[in-house]
This record gives sequence, structure tokens and C-alpha cells, in this order.
Amino acid sequence: MKPLEELLEASAALHHHLCPRQVLGVRMGLLAGELLGLELPQVDKRLLTIAETDGCAVDGISVATGCWVGRRTLRIQDFGKVAATFVDTNTEQAIRIAPRAGCRQAAGAYAPEAPNRWQAQLLGYQRMPGPELLAATEVRLIPSIESILSRPGRKAICQACKEEILNDRQLVHEDPVLCQACVGNAYYVFKSQPRRGVPLGYNRKRVGVPRRR
Repeated sequence: MKPLEELLEASAALHHHLCPRQVLGVRMGLLAGELLGLELPQVDKRLLTIAETDGCAVDGISVATGCWVGRRTLRIQDFGKVAATFVDTNTEQAIRIAPRAGCRQAAGAYAPEAPNRWQAQLLGYQRMPGPELLAATEVRLIPSIESILSRPGRKAICQACKEEILNDRQLVHEDPVLCQACVGNAYYVFKSQPRRGVPLGYNRKRVGVPRRR
């Protein structure tokens, strides 16, 4: 494990400044390594992290754990919470870690010299004992690890929009092969598109996809 100070410096360099949520993220990652018995930041892909927010805390988590989106070891399930679940993909042990209720107010007692609440959190989160700052709970994932990780390197072509689908992420695995957007799960629409999630020229009835009710 790298020391807290070194990890905070790395997070600050990545984020261009250091803030309280980065400190939380780093300490969450350190605790995950301790509880799972893993040497972090990892150099392999054994640890999978599912973060419940984007932003500052995730930078701290990534620096501490070595989990990154680009390495397919970090996923965002955006619940708007500074929390994350850390999964040992070898043993399937999963631990969810989040700040304890009231830790924001308690931080001031550990940084009496701080001129304001923000600085008190920045310093206090670094100094607070782990059990007072963070709560860790063993959990069980609802989707399987296999379905989360999928199958790297697999490729398919959506028969509706003709775009390539990576990592076995098509939703219809038999004929026809369709991407998530073409079965109605798109997060965008084309300006000239008549119906949400249906590409131009795509006929649901023709390819056998049931209408959404």
C-alpha cells in the first residue's frame, strides 16, 4: 500500500487540486485493499470497483485502487452517492464503503486550526480514524460478475443500425443481433428520428422486436 500522502498528491495532480471528496475516495480505496487483503493500487485487473457517483471522489478511488474506466475495472452506477462497492473478482467477495453519517460535522474536531468548514473537511478526513470516517458492509452483487465484466474482445454488428458492438454487449444474442439503442434503451435521439430509440428506417415488426408497453 502506498502511503496516504503520496496517493493524495497523485490525486491532486490528476484533478488539478485536492478537495475533501478526493480524500474520501483515497481512504475508501485504502480501506478496500485492507479488508479484501489486496495489494493496491493493483497492477492486474483483479479488483473491480463500482462507484455510485462521478466526479472528485472517483479520482481518489482510482488513484488508490488502480481501477480505471479504460482498464474496464471501474464502473459508474450513478446514484449520486459518495460510495463504492469493491469486488475481488477471484473470490467474489464484495464490500460497499461509504462515509459515515455525521462525518462532515465530526471532521472539524480533527482540524481545529481550519479557517472554514471546507478546510476542516479537507484536513479532518485525512486525520480521522477509519472506523469513525467510513462504514464498510459486505454485500452481494445482484448481477453476476460475469455479466458485469462481459466477454472482452467479442464483437458483433447490430443488424438495425449496422454499428459495431464490443464486449458482447448486444441485447439480442441470436438472430437478429441488436444493440441497446435499437431495442429502445438509447440515451439520445436523432433530430429527424420519429420515435425515441428507433433509428431511421428501422422497423420493429420486421426484425421481430416486441413493442414497449
